[in-house]
Amino acid sequence: MTIIFVPYHLDERLPDHDFPLPSGHAVRTVEAQLPDGDVWARLGHLYEPVAWQVAHCAQTGETPVVVSGDCTVSLGTMAGLQQAGVDAAIVWFDAHGDVQTLETTASGYVGGMPLRILVGYRPELISQRLGLQPLAEDRALLVDARDLDPPEADYLATAAVRRCGVEELDAATLPPGPLVLHLDLDVIDSAELPDLRFPVPGGPSADAVLAAARRVLDTGRVAAIDIACTWYPGRPDPDGVRARLLAALIGG
Repeated sequence: MTIIFVPYHLDERLPDHDFPLPSGHAVRTVEAQLPDGDVWARLGHLYEPVAWQVAHCAQTGETPVVVSGDCTVSLGTMAGLQQAGVDAAIVWFDAHGDVQTLETTASGYVGGMPLRILVGYRPELISQRLGLQPLAEDRALLVDARDLDPPEADYLATAAVRRCGVEELDAATLPPGPLVLHLDLDVIDSAELPDLRFPVPGGPSADAVLAAARRVLDTGRVAAIDIACTWYPGRPDPDGVRARLLAALIGG
């Protein structure tokens, strides 16, 4: 596996040491001199090289592992696979829905919108720039999502996006074809993984999440892995929980 390291939370550059990557893997770090302009222009500028790196890996038979500080990098991951001719569905582990829109969000946080963008919301924001084609809703599987804002719950009540819990996830629940395995690590119970930006209690254990991810990987259909390390920068990891998670997901 090749690690594509994107040390950013949206357009904020983060310290490299906040991402305890396991050794023994090729690492390609993506950095960009971001232009002035709105957040979508800046993210588009950052995700174009992410897409290129993912496409290069896919074309050479490697499985790229994209590691970043947020979920929006998944737009570059999916665009890169599409550039390589891989028509992938997505399995989206997250404590949140990530299906907000600019019209429904109360906070304005664009990190709460990437799954909605992947299934076709307002392509002029960033998808057109990346050459990202919309994913049919029923080719997205949202895993856990125990913390939904009312507009997200309303959307998901009528959308064709599939949903299941971490423990329920098995080969039969997965969309067909190649897969992107996306893991926002805040899907793990916040009592077990401290210092998350958006912690949600009452979630599955790290072991349960890793076991579910392994069930997806064991299908042999995973074309790319996308890991969002959504903890605050500069916080210590005295018990090595973050390092253990990344080692298990990347090295295992």
